[in-house]
Amino acid sequence: MTDYGFWSLVPPLIAIALAIRTRQVYISLGLGIWAGWMIIKRGNLLSGSTATVTAIVDVFKTEGNTQTILFTLLIGSLIAFMQRSGGVNGFTALINSRLQNRKQSSRRVQLWAALTGLIIFVESNISALTVGTLFRPLTDRLKISREKLAYLADSTSAPSSILIPLNAWGGFIMGLLLVQGFDQPFLTLLSAMPFNIYPMLAVIMVFFIIRTGRDFGPMKKAERRAREEGKPLRDGATPMVSSEITLMEAKKDSPERAINMLLPVGIMVLAMPVMLICTGWNNVEPGATASFIDHSLQAVSNSSGAKSVLYSVLISLLISAVVFRAQKILNIKELAATALKGMSGMVSMALLMVLAFAIGNLCNEMGTGDYVAGITHRWLSPSLAPLLIFLASCFIAFSTGTSWGTFSIMIAIAVPVAHSMDAHVPLVIAAALSGGVFGDHCSPISDTTLISSMASASDHIDHVRTQLPYSLTAGLLTALAYIILGYII
Repeated sequence: MTDYGFWSLVPPLIAIALAIRTRQVYISLGLGIWAGWMIIKRGNLLSGSTATVTAIVDVFKTEGNTQTILFTLLIGSLIAFMQRSGGVNGFTALINSRLQNRKQSSRRVQLWAALTGLIIFVESNISALTVGTLFRPLTDRLKISREKLAYLADSTSAPSSILIPLNAWGGFIMGLLLVQGFDQPFLTLLSAMPFNIYPMLAVIMVFFIIRTGRDFGPMKKAERRAREEGKPLRDGATPMVSSEITLMEAKKDSPERAINMLLPVGIMVLAMPVMLICTGWNNVEPGATASFIDHSLQAVSNSSGAKSVLYSVLISLLISAVVFRAQKILNIKELAATALKGMSGMVSMALLMVLAFAIGNLCNEMGTGDYVAGITHRWLSPSLAPLLIFLASCFIAFSTGTSWGTFSIMIAIAVPVAHSMDAHVPLVIAAALSGGVFGDHCSPISDTTLISSMASASDHIDHVRTQLPYSLTAGLLTALAYIILGYII
């Protein structure tokens, strides 16, 4: 393989710099890929440009990449089914009825809001939208600040999506790991989950604040204002409300049944372990196990995560379609139209996946990770690698407002560095993921931060200011944890 030396850093550096400067992650990744192939083709404009297009097309040559992209599109269809069938409205009505049938209190409503955000792990934006729009009337009535509601929506959406990776987040990360040569990306992702510290701390902090009521920083002032003056918003605040950021409307006269949301999610979750066993069953050597349970466990370790998540969402879609047709909610034509509409909402994420896989392949081709490891091994201890990867991911995600874009760049660098430095690979992967979520959580230009403000009708800057001390507290604890884990693992 050709040694490109410093030039191997150019593609990711261009992608990072342009993303920070322009906030356009797709264009930045595309230009980074193009620059890399221009270097490989020694500045030949025609060859470099055609090689760029070929590299993007070649993403689909890898079976796992294609399966992951299809999974993401089909998740969009599943979400659309849940919305169009009235399932999301039914779930909202169920939560409302539970709250009305019990004595309402500030703490109980906040707890329900946080739990709702965690339950809707299939998509972070849907989670934030549901929490904000559902609980806003209740929090206003109970004199809870809009800033607190936005914090609850924001701090349970992305963390739950990455901690329960049976969604597009999990598919995307598995695809990135597949590009880095992991034969079992699902198991690799699972092995990294215990070290994905920031999302866990963010969720723990939410419940700690709810349980103790010990708000601090600007949030304490906001809560005192709401409680003592009855003002959910500060004087002069500008609520961020957008009619464009809404859930797909349920079909007119469709029944509002929570089961129409819980059933698709439940089937997908239950199908996942079954599919892991099925896809790995024939990969177990004959006679290697003595019992069905042992064979099943061995099958899981030899399974295909990309196939498993794809089959799981397909099973959920098919069963859901039959159920909704049997309920006479959606006919065949409406089911097809809803599925396509849902897919269209995930096209931008699918495109980001394609570009992320392409730049990952490019960095492997140019040896970016090996070069970074080579120039740092003399002064950088492998024990510090998790901390530095975490901090780099934080910076990129905060500057760009996207955790997914950060993952696409950092995984391509972090994994080869971990291998070359003999660092703990799952820990380094988790550090990149934690940093991406942390930076995105703090960033005022993050989509989930914006949507949390919109759904909660909070002043956006007030939401960022009041949430930041909580995020920084969890972030500092995470950095400390990575220092300790880097030395003891």
